[in-house]
Amino acid sequence: MKFAVFDHMDRGTVSLSQQYEDRLALTEAYDRAGFHAYHVAEHHSTPLGIAPSPSVYLSAVAQRTRRLRFGPLVYTLSVHHPLRVLEEICMLDQMSRGRLEVGFGRGVSPYELGYYGVDAAQSQGIYHESYQIIMQGLTQPTVNFQGKHFDLRDVPVELQCVQQPTPPIWYGAGTPAAAQWAASQGINIVCNGTAAQVRAITDQYRAHWAELGRTPDALPFMGVSRHVVVADSDAEALEAARRAYRRWYAHLMHLWVKHGTRPQTLSFPDNFDDAQRAGLGIAGSPSTVRAWIASTAAETGVNYFVCRLAFGDLTRSEALHSARLFGEQVLPALSEPAPTAA
Repeated sequence: MKFAVFDHMDRGTVSLSQQYEDRLALTEAYDRAGFHAYHVAEHHSTPLGIAPSPSVYLSAVAQRTRRLRFGPLVYTLSVHHPLRVLEEICMLDQMSRGRLEVGFGRGVSPYELGYYGVDAAQSQGIYHESYQIIMQGLTQPTVNFQGKHFDLRDVPVELQCVQQPTPPIWYGAGTPAAAQWAASQGINIVCNGTAAQVRAITDQYRAHWAELGRTPDALPFMGVSRHVVVADSDAEALEAARRAYRRWYAHLMHLWVKHGTRPQTLSFPDNFDDAQRAGLGIAGSPSTVRAWIASTAAETGVNYFVCRLAFGDLTRSEALHSARLFGEQVLPALSEPAPTAA
């Protein structure tokens, strides 16, 4: 199993410039700890995400790390022109010498899309066309595409990626049907739901993968994302997680509350204790976290575990300590292959 970090980059309690520097210091720590990748979200006009231009932020990550892979999870394609995204992908992959991981999506918040003048009902169609254009541009010297939203004729592609034919592609899968499409495309996935919901998705992915005649050892990553806080004791970790989760949850719900509605596809409880009871997060000592992750991986059938290690008002020192403990006492034990019977 591989381990990664997911970051909403929700607004903390320090200045913006200090938060960016703190996060970049954290990416250096993730690099040292041996995490496989660092994934950052894209959000707009909300304290849930203060990295609304993932490419700008990730260009700094590329310079501050050496082995850590990184990328957007996801580029919100419905608010960007696909040619611009294509060019930024190529730049980031070249600047990092082939360490880019690329996630694509349409955008989960109708309010964020609306601020950009995008009708949420049209976002899925824009996403599908943009995805086709970008994949064409990553693999061909010229883009030609005629659709409902884009009409591109004989557009030359001057930039290419280090990773050929494309960098690894990621998608946020919320249903078994989405997993089936991702399996047909050979795309990596990350899920947020309960253990049972995630297991239905990973089972469907494996089943469709087998139907396509592909071998299990070639499976892409199937991941689950969870809040994780590691401290010297369970009590210390839980105290920090409760405090930070309250702030993160307020950020998650900010635009929905502002518009007097509730999201239909987000099922996070409003407090960390309930989230932990639901299996959506863990706060504890290294041994507690290690045992919980091993159990969660078995329940969900994932081969990729994505930790939300920095969120809400966790301080730089708390997040750095959590990352160090995870890297020293959790990650090595769970990354090693299980021993085989003699």
